[in-house]
Amino acid sequence: MENTAIHVIAKWIVKPGELQTVLGLLPVVVKATRAEPGNLFYHVQQDDTDPNTLLLFEGYMNESAAAQHRNSEHYQSIVAGQIVPLLQAREVNITTPLFF
Repeated sequence: MENTAIHVIAKWIVKPGELQTVLGLLPVVVKATRAEPGNLFYHVQQDDTDPNTLLLFEGYMNESAAAQHRNSEHYQSIVAGQIVPLLQAREVNITTPLFF
């Protein structure tokens, strides 16, 4: 449904020795993503037991807003172009919130 919020939960495992580079790139991505008109939230957290594991919690107003994010300049150039090559593993779950 076009008016259903989309939440993304991404798990990034950064290659050894690349964490500081990834952390240096993320502030630009966070600021630009939070400024997107369809963004509800964008949070990055670091695992307490494995600093190379980052969890991203993202919310978008609908699938269209999520698609606009994936097609944005900052996503394409920084996330896809610079960060993804520095990851050992990447898992992305696209979810729809359930309300009880």
